[in-house]
Amino acid sequence: MPSTLPSPKEARVSSKVPAAANTLKILTLLTSIDTPISASRIHTELGLPRSTVYHLLNVMEEAGFVVHIPEQRTYGLGLAAYAMTRAYVTQQPLVRVGAKHAQQLAAKVGGSAHISRLATTQVHYLLEERAPGAVSLVTAEGVHLPALMTASGKCQLAYLPEQDLKATVTLAGAGGSQWAALRKEFQQVRERGWAEEIGEVSPGQQTVAAPIMDHLGRPAAALALTFSMGKFGELAHEELAEEVAAKAALISQSVFGKRSL
Repeated sequence: MPSTLPSPKEARVSSKVPAAANTLKILTLLTSIDTPISASRIHTELGLPRSTVYHLLNVMEEAGFVVHIPEQRTYGLGLAAYAMTRAYVTQQPLVRVGAKHAQQLAAKVGGSAHISRLATTQVHYLLEERAPGAVSLVTAEGVHLPALMTASGKCQLAYLPEQDLKATVTLAGAGGSQWAALRKEFQQVRERGWAEEIGEVSPGQQTVAAPIMDHLGRPAAALALTFSMGKFGELAHEELAEEVAAKAALISQSVFGKRSL
């Protein structure tokens, strides 16, 4: 009597889960392109049936792995996707190299320094270095905050392509009449190289932050320094902001090397 058990090759083939494989393909594509893209482009890039693409995107959106931007008819990575990278990211050079610079900054002002990444409309804090006796803040490792509320978020948003920036701002609920004011603020951030917030995140505290740019000139993360309001004069405040920007540039150089032209 012939055996009814599948051969090893047949077992491997039958054990494959197409939906899972296609989901990973979509996530990989969204990660590699690094900007929100349309379902039509996903269909074209991956060669998947349109119905399959839309079905998987709906499931992934409900689970938080992708976010839909209705105005642009595009999809980007969601918070759940970013959260999964936390354990991996904290072992990477971005945090390892940045930690010493964050420690130096925090010690200098008796406050806290942070490294964070932009996650669509929010910032995800990867590292916090706090000087002895410094105020405990909400911006601890693993915390997510609205990007438009934070200096870390603003300094990264400012360097996005304008179409992506406008889509993100709209998704955050700050489009329309607020867009003109925000656009002007982002232009100022680009001109001076750093962003700030005063008392918006933590009462009595202010923050300056500068982008950590990747080798393509895109914001990969942000380095921020938080200290007590009024602790330094205007000139010293600007000098601190410039020092944060200089250290962010050093981290960028160490982790990503020379930028491509």
